[in-house]
Amino acid sequence: QVQLVESGGGLVQAGGSLRLSCAASGLTFSRYGMAWFRQAPGKDREFVAVISWNGGGIYYADSVKGRFTISRDNAKNTVYLQMNSLKPEDTAVYYCAARPFGIATMSSPQQYNNWGQGTQVTVSS
Repeated sequence: QVQLVESGGGLVQAGGSLRLSCAASGLTFSRYGMAWFRQAPGKDREFVAVISWNGGGIYYADSVKGRFTISRDNAKNTVYLQMNSLKPEDTAVYYCAARPFGIATMSSPQQYNNWGQGTQVTVSS
């Protein structure tokens, strides 16, 4: 059974940084593409970043490009999202998602069938 557990969320002032982690278990992590999505109250879940199963492809939403960095550590079965220069509009619940042999063009929530429970990120102005 695939399990994804996010951590690292919290309250931060605008301009600050946070690093989210997503620890995976119950899967062969190195064979899974990993992505981050977020959902603000009253809004649809939106794509943030993705890293392909082999780490060779990375893609970001325009809204976070240049501020967020996705990375993975296959030895630790963990994917990270380093978030810098945070803005109030980044406030949301952040979810990680996994897909077998996922590639960097997969940016739709419908393309993923494994999800974590989410971690809240709140950016104050």
